[in-house]
Amino acid sequence: MNTPAAPTSAAPTSASPTSASPTSASPTPAEPLQPEPLQADALSAVPVKPASLIVGSGRHVDAPATIASMPVYRASTVLFDSLDRAETAGRQGAQGVRHVTSYGVGGTPGTMALTDALSEIEGAGHACRAALMPSGLNAISTLFLALLQPGDHLLVPDSAYGPTRAICDGLLTRMGIVVEYYDPAITAEDLSPKLRDRTRMIYLESPGSYTFEVQDVPAICALARARGILTAVDNAWASPVFARPFDWGVDASVLPLTKYWSGHSDVLMGAIVVREALWPQLWAAVKQMGICVGGDDAFLVLRGLRTADVRMRRHQDNALAVARWLETRPEVRRVLHPGLASHPHHARWQRDFSGASGLFSFEIDTAATGGLGPGFNVATAAFSEGRRHFGIGYSWGGFESLIMPGRLSGLRTVRPWDGGALIRLHVGLEDPADLIADLSEGFAAMRRAVAAT
Repeated sequence: MNTPAAPTSAAPTSASPTSASPTSASPTPAEPLQPEPLQADALSAVPVKPASLIVGSGRHVDAPATIASMPVYRASTVLFDSLDRAETAGRQGAQGVRHVTSYGVGGTPGTMALTDALSEIEGAGHACRAALMPSGLNAISTLFLALLQPGDHLLVPDSAYGPTRAICDGLLTRMGIVVEYYDPAITAEDLSPKLRDRTRMIYLESPGSYTFEVQDVPAICALARARGILTAVDNAWASPVFARPFDWGVDASVLPLTKYWSGHSDVLMGAIVVREALWPQLWAAVKQMGICVGGDDAFLVLRGLRTADVRMRRHQDNALAVARWLETRPEVRRVLHPGLASHPHHARWQRDFSGASGLFSFEIDTAATGGLGPGFNVATAAFSEGRRHFGIGYSWGGFESLIMPGRLSGLRTVRPWDGGALIRLHVGLEDPADLIADLSEGFAAMRRAVAAT
């Protein structure tokens, strides 16, 4: 891939491979290289004081080198060679014209390269634009703030990410947006009666958080489109390799780039990808709220992206191996992994996804926990704590394996969780045999803890 060029509206201000222009012919031996004549407006020959030399030296390098990776661009100020170009860039940047910026908040070559990649990969052939956010959660809240207004009706699946519910029940409700939760397993036909005159958006999350329901996204999108209603999906689980949400018919996709896009548990970032028709509305909100990301973080996501396909296929294989082993355990009542034939929505998963990530849950049989219910208790603590390869952590999508008991109390209102203890696993890039041995030790620790109560 060619290194993306710096925006044409700004004069280059730092060393960059994109500023190289090795187009002039090399001199022949009969024509020795001559110094260029001094232009009338050239000030470089005028002596300057030491303080000015410190500020100005080393800022303009014409290095004829092409490098494999996009460099880090750290910038606040963008410089122009004329007032006219500055004014034009300011106007076009406010309109969201691609690859135009007048200030670091509006973008740099590094963030532009990342938004191009997002549009191409997530859009997958559809005309889309992308905006970067400081986190995945910020992407969700910005989507709602950009596209909804007081009095609108928003439909949200009951299995949505917990912080999404917090936004809906808090900020959106205070703004006068009416939020209604629906059964994530519902068909489009059964969802239709919930639509109102003021229904503005149907939000989707497939698979759902912790309980991994696979929604009938294409049918719901078709229903919404016929009624002039927007659809948006949280595409955290399968992006960037195993899902093409705009093929399903969605209007917007929200992404936690923190997870598989970067893949190394060392950066926080999110993104919103929308169809072109929604871009002016989204970009206006982004500009008005001053939302942006730093050049170092954009570089880390781009670097991680290059190995996402390889990593996610290893996550998939490892997770399926662990999930199939868990299905054989007497302590396990059921495994909630859409890639397993036993999953109730396996057929939907086969239709809509080309693979599975490393995240899934399983339910422990109540008898194995001594009758203890779901959440944090003696049994789930004994199983989760002290593992060699599974760390206790709320996030996922990095290289490492993680474990977290589910606490769904208050997070389900349409279909309250009535099962036993729920354990969520993120299966990392370790050898699956070691992970299985680690979980086997966890079951032994759980039996000892339950016996001691």
